[in-house]
Amino acid sequence: MLEEMEARARILDGLRQLPAREVTLAEAINCFAAVQYRAVVPLPAFDNSAMDGYAVGFGDRSKGARLRVAGEQPAGLDRKLRVGPGEAIRIFTGAPIPAGTDAVVMQEDVSRDGDDIVLNTEVETGEFIRRRACDLAEGQEIAALGQRIRPTLAALFASQGLAEVNIGGKVEASVISTGDEIVAQGKGTKPGQIFDSNSVLLSTMLREMGTTVSSATHCSDNEPALAESIRRGAASHVLILTGGVSVGQHDLVQSVIRSLGGTIEIWRVAIKPGKPFLFGHIGECAVFGLPGNPVSAFVTFLRFVRPGILKMMGANAREQEPRGVRARLDHDLVNDGDRAHYIRGKYEAGVFVPVGRQESHALFGLSRANAMTRLAPGTHFQAGTMLDLELWD
Repeated sequence: MLEEMEARARILDGLRQLPAREVTLAEAINCFAAVQYRAVVPLPAFDNSAMDGYAVGFGDRSKGARLRVAGEQPAGLDRKLRVGPGEAIRIFTGAPIPAGTDAVVMQEDVSRDGDDIVLNTEVETGEFIRRRACDLAEGQEIAALGQRIRPTLAALFASQGLAEVNIGGKVEASVISTGDEIVAQGKGTKPGQIFDSNSVLLSTMLREMGTTVSSATHCSDNEPALAESIRRGAASHVLILTGGVSVGQHDLVQSVIRSLGGTIEIWRVAIKPGKPFLFGHIGECAVFGLPGNPVSAFVTFLRFVRPGILKMMGANAREQEPRGVRARLDHDLVNDGDRAHYIRGKYEAGVFVPVGRQESHALFGLSRANAMTRLAPGTHFQAGTMLDLELWD
């Protein structure tokens, strides 16, 4: 049984990043930059006005000064105007700064008198002028290799004149839930059977992270049928199986993977819930075998599957990590076991409250949670302790 971080490291080492592709900015959202990007256009690209008002020159900024309005510079093409002594230029937000300008005075701070203005306040040097490159300079990094492209970063790319960007590859995944006890939604159950929730859970989590789900199917505990389902699923980049990964009489996944020429590189990890976990390959397809209990499947997906797929998508090491936060524990927590225990709960207003039954089947409690915390073996945390959380909502 492998320690959690060693298992995670082996999985990441065993996965390759898919080839990059060029897509539009809209298509790149929530994907990862395949190259480092640096600015080629400074922001702002030229000195411009931060306000609607008047550009004034050197020595003409004292309260009560009367200045003649010698022209107008709207936002848009630079009219190449100049502010002369005793003059002001009417200017608008974003407009290029005329030559000879020392400051911009807001229109609210002047009185207009025909072709003249009178300053109603002292004007500071450089006031309301946005200087070229004060936000972003040429050559400055705008996106690191493997950085997630969010809408704000897409807008920054657009400011550089980019219509398309290079991003990591598109991952295709197949999901197979196994077990004679599992029944698809819309069908009737018999005594001892349950509806299939895991394929819904896993396929939606995959889609949420930007993975294409080629198929999400169920297979009974029938070796020939399972072999055919796995063979088809292995045409994807990633195959995720849930249930049947243990070593019981009806747990067929390991033997079928080997019968298809596959390898099993990890079997069992020291976490709770989620010990019966496997990782291997069938040809070029990465195979993850998750436990059948839904909470176990959820936790092992977050801890092992998600970072692996993110690496394949081109995410850097930082982007592979979950969103974390510090929170105050609502009440005592104890882990007397020999495996790390992931406690699910609700994070709100800086406080973490464990929710529901902390057992591997307890789907209702999981549905009410938005975070989890890791309790190392043999640890005891008292109420009020500050803990590190992983957020998923």
